[in-house]
Amino acid sequence: MMNVVNIAMVQGSHKKQLSKSPDGMLAVIFTASFLCYLPACSSGPPAPDWQANAQSSMERSIEAYLAGNARVDAQEFNRAKSEVARTGRADLMARIELMRCASQVAGLAAQDCDGFERLRQDAAKPERVYADYLAGKSPLVDAELLPPQHRAVAIATTDVIAAQALQTIADPVAKLVAAGVIFRRGQASPVVISTAIDTASAQGFRRPLLAWLGVQRLRAEKAGDSVEVARIQRRIALVGDAPPVAVSPVPPTKP
Repeated sequence: MMNVVNIAMVQGSHKKQLSKSPDGMLAVIFTASFLCYLPACSSGPPAPDWQANAQSSMERSIEAYLAGNARVDAQEFNRAKSEVARTGRADLMARIELMRCASQVAGLAAQDCDGFERLRQDAAKPERVYADYLAGKSPLVDAELLPPQHRAVAIATTDVIAAQALQTIADPVAKLVAAGVIFRRGQASPVVISTAIDTASAQGFRRPLLAWLGVQRLRAEKAGDSVEVARIQRRIALVGDAPPVAVSPVPPTKP
C-alpha cells in the first residue's frame, strides 16, 4: 500500500491512462527521493488507511479536474485533505496542495497556488522549488531539485529551447504542466500551443483542451485569420463547455 509521499510515483496498475506510465498522473511533482520518507519502503506493517484514502482521492480529484468536472474534483480534493489532516502534518498537506496546483497549471488556470503558499514554510526545499517552477519564475534557482522531466523546461531561455524541451517529456500530464509553465513565462510559441492541444486531445482532457484552444483562437483573432478562428470555434463547440477557467492573457510570442 502506498503512502501519500509516493502518491506521485503511481505505478502502472491504475486502470486509467493517466497513471499507466512510470511518470503517471501524479508523477509530475516528485522525484524518487520522496519515496522513503515514510515506512512504505520497509517490510514492516501495512501503511495506515489514511494514506491509501488520500492517494485514491487525489487521483480522482485530478482526473475530475482535467475532465472539467468541478463538483467531483472539489469533493475528492476535500476528502484527500481531510485524510491528510488526520496526521497533523503540515508538510504532507503542503504536498497535497502542490499536487492540486500542478493540475491547475496543466489546465492553464491563472490562479496562484495560495493553498501551498500558506504552508510553504513547512514544505521541503524540492517542493518549494517546484512551486516556484509552477509559478513560472525564471531564472529558477536549484532547478536540479525538480523532477528530471521538468529540468530542461525550467532552464529554457528562449521560446525555441522551451518548445524543444517540451517535446522530450513523454508523460501527458507532465507535458501539460510544463506547457502551462511555459505559457506563464511568456514563451508559448505556436509549437507549444499545438503540442498542448494535441496532448490534451489525445488523452480526452477536456479542461486543458478548451483552455489551449481558447489561446489558439485568440492568436488567430489577433492575426485577422477569420478562417482559422472559425475552424477553432467549431472544435471548441464540439468539445462543449467546461466549468469556467481563468486563463491569463496570451503573452507575446514569436511567430
